[in-house]
Amino acid sequence: MDGGGGAGGAEGELTAQETALYDRQIRVWGVDAQKRLSKAHVLVCGMNGTTIEFCKNIVLAGVGSLSLMDDNVVTEEDLNANFLIPPDESIYGDPSLIDGEFLDKFDIVVLSRASLKTKKKPGGATEQQELTYSSLQEAISVPWNSLPKKTAKLYFAMRVLEDYELSEGRSPGETTLSDIDAVLARRKDMCDKMSLNESRIPTTLVERLLAAGKKEHPPVCAILGGILGQEVIKSISCKGDPVKNFFYFDVADGKGVIEDIPPPPPAK
Repeated sequence: MDGGGGAGGAEGELTAQETALYDRQIRVWGVDAQKRLSKAHVLVCGMNGTTIEFCKNIVLAGVGSLSLMDDNVVTEEDLNANFLIPPDESIYGDPSLIDGEFLDKFDIVVLSRASLKTKKKPGGATEQQELTYSSLQEAISVPWNSLPKKTAKLYFAMRVLEDYELSEGRSPGETTLSDIDAVLARRKDMCDKMSLNESRIPTTLVERLLAAGKKEHPPVCAILGGILGQEVIKSISCKGDPVKNFFYFDVADGKGVIEDIPPPPPAK
């Protein structure tokens, strides 16, 4: 998720209808926050169960506009978690609408179903920030042996999987159990390079990630979509501290964890 130029100030008044409709949440985060939300323009790139749940939450909260963008062909499996797809219609977008200034229209860009290479790109075009906050590149470049022992195993496992996908030119979810030997070899190489014991990335965890593939579990999508919606509302409304800076949810134990991965120390 990247914040653009911000939703601006809280200028402009809510209508009587908006005030009545959003009365409960106005009591939670105030009128100014609701004004910012009502004037915010959000773009979601990559549609899946999690981002669909996010879209539902942000619309119910009263966002000014929501634009959806996706370049994947819909499959029957997508219907399992994406309740916005009409199963009996064919819809085609117009790529000509996407130009160099396209992102300038939006205050928040949410990116999903993207490769690591793609995820690194939006930041330079959209980030305007006052707080010191690690970029994605910085957060994934931290030496593993400098991180606390309690760091979530999913952090390391995802780095291995993303690195393998990047080297093979694959999109998220395209690596399967048939690739387990190659992925475990990549785990060994990265752990040796980072001076990390391979036991920090259990083989069973890697197998679970590969077995999942592109499958989505609607209840998990609802949880992640709720967290994502909460974070976007924080960013737009300027209310509350953002998650810093990774959130992982492990369906095996039903727990969500936040990992604060600092930028690498400056080179001496």
